[in-house]
Amino acid sequence: MHHMDAIDLLLSQGIEEIYPSKQKLEAFLRSGKKLRVYQGFDPTGPQLHIGHAVAIRKLRQFQDLGHHVIFLIGDATAVIGDPSGKTTARKLLTREEVIKNAEQYKEQAGKILRFDGENPVEILYNSTWLGSMNAVEFVSLAHYLTYQQVIERDMFQKRVKEGQELYMNEFLYPILQGYDSVAMDVDVEIGGTDQLFNMMMGRKLMRIMKQKEKFVITVPLLTDAKGNKIGKTEGNVIGLTDQPNDFYAKIMSLGDDAIAPCFHLLTDQLVSADNIRKDPLAWKKRLAFELTKQFNTENEAKEAQRQFELRVQEKNFLAADLPEYPLSHISGETIVEQLLSLGLIESKSEGKRLIAQRAVSINNASVSNHATPHAFKSGDIIVVGKKKAGKIVA
Repeated sequence: MHHMDAIDLLLSQGIEEIYPSKQKLEAFLRSGKKLRVYQGFDPTGPQLHIGHAVAIRKLRQFQDLGHHVIFLIGDATAVIGDPSGKTTARKLLTREEVIKNAEQYKEQAGKILRFDGENPVEILYNSTWLGSMNAVEFVSLAHYLTYQQVIERDMFQKRVKEGQELYMNEFLYPILQGYDSVAMDVDVEIGGTDQLFNMMMGRKLMRIMKQKEKFVITVPLLTDAKGNKIGKTEGNVIGLTDQPNDFYAKIMSLGDDAIAPCFHLLTDQLVSADNIRKDPLAWKKRLAFELTKQFNTENEAKEAQRQFELRVQEKNFLAADLPEYPLSHISGETIVEQLLSLGLIESKSEGKRLIAQRAVSINNASVSNHATPHAFKSGDIIVVGKKKAGKIVA
């Protein structure tokens, strides 16, 4: 792929909007000027998931074109709390919680970005400049923005209309995120569409304080056709560093209407919705394979696919690599208590419900009575519901 195409791809695929315009940014990129590009991540949780991968893939494209990419960990802003997308205030995190969450970010983002070798991505922490700013400096900074500019934010308006509290830390948050751009002297910021307001604050501050044009690129949030966010399914985070077998299975458990957006935003393959409709299972398996390979290796993706086919499609649990449970761990007066002692069910009521649905089997024979114990022996294969299975070992 020659240089021209790489720039086209960078500016068209998986992008929502470019401010002030795509044409202006393209002119910069074609001029051969090397840009400073950043995205901020507030470590409010310990895991980067496939929803984060959309923008991180953009950063990687900038890196491959030789631009200087900064992965900013918002350790100071995470303590304050970003109101984005939140209709109620989120609880404040302690400094310790934030640092613990951030520990894993480099390894996780390393599935997509290069942190060593030629033109490595730089990791910065915004506590470096925000942590040492004094109150007088901060209030002077706030002078650059008007109350009207901040309060016009639709989310703030919504809260005010509904008579909900709007806390000052939330009101002032965009100023801090905006200042990150100034402190790092960047040319481009990338983020999800829900970050637009904060990113535009940075654009405004850059113009006033550095007389410099900062480009803002928004990427779409990863959602299915119904608009539900993908990345955290049923409380199940699809993490970039999930074990390949788990990761593959989690992609397979997404709804069919997630297939097209995932192909579009997480891979370089263009797949039409018509094609997917003809054979959604085949396309979902292709997607699961592609993504598992992208974040791991081709061999691990092949193995994950094989395990999925054995377990889920062929129901051939004997050939699959199952988690092993020691015989000595089993205790209880009933089969339900035994399953609970192994951790194969969350509660007794769940166990009874699954047995009533004939969803628990031992060596392919379904369990019908929940009130008696089972005489387990080494080699027994237990299947619980659609996703859990294990092998008893001595």
